[in-house]
Amino acid sequence: MKILTLNGQIKLLSGLHIGGGDDTMKIGGIDNQVIKDINTNKPYIPGSSLKGKIRSLLEWNYGLVGISDGKPFSPKFLKDAVFNDQTKKTNATNLIKIFGASGEDAEDFGITRISVGDCSLIDEGLKTSEAKYENVIDRKSGTAQYPRQTERVPAGVKFNFNIKLKVLDGDDEKALKDMVELGLSLVENDYLGGNGSRGYGRVTFTNKEWK
Repeated sequence: MKILTLNGQIKLLSGLHIGGGDDTMKIGGIDNQVIKDINTNKPYIPGSSLKGKIRSLLEWNYGLVGISDGKPFSPKFLKDAVFNDQTKKTNATNLIKIFGASGEDAEDFGITRISVGDCSLIDEGLKTSEAKYENVIDRKSGTAQYPRQTERVPAGVKFNFNIKLKVLDGDDEKALKDMVELGLSLVENDYLGGNGSRGYGRVTFTNKEWK
């Protein structure tokens, strides 16, 4: 086995909101805060958020969501007749290898290959927080209702990312690496975090390097 590392940076092209789960309501404060490091009070991107988004988009890309009825794709779904097509089966199998599986036949795929670390802020002296008002427009009157403030990390802020990929004997190293990179490309063409339909979470991955 060998462990490869993909390092790089995430640059925000629009404001990013990944919720911090703060259940304390402050009078006159922001309703929806972003997640922050408890020691530095600086925002970060949880590795679980990036990993989950990559997996979800890859499953959509390979047409697996309908087969699994929206559940995370797992080995039991490989019994579907669509996987008589060897290319489709290979893609689905590599996805299971990368992200892991549980339950029936999971042991046939070995350990989960990917590990995505939390993405730390690159401090370039930029503001790391902005408050954006969100509301609902009444269709008849055209007036705004239910205003609330959402905290975002502003466009231009950068984070480091670090992805580790285990390659076992018998794995197609290039195919696994290519799938991880495709996942990043899909995130670039979609969004990261919440409120993507409102333009939040547009990102680009730069300075990518495998080691």
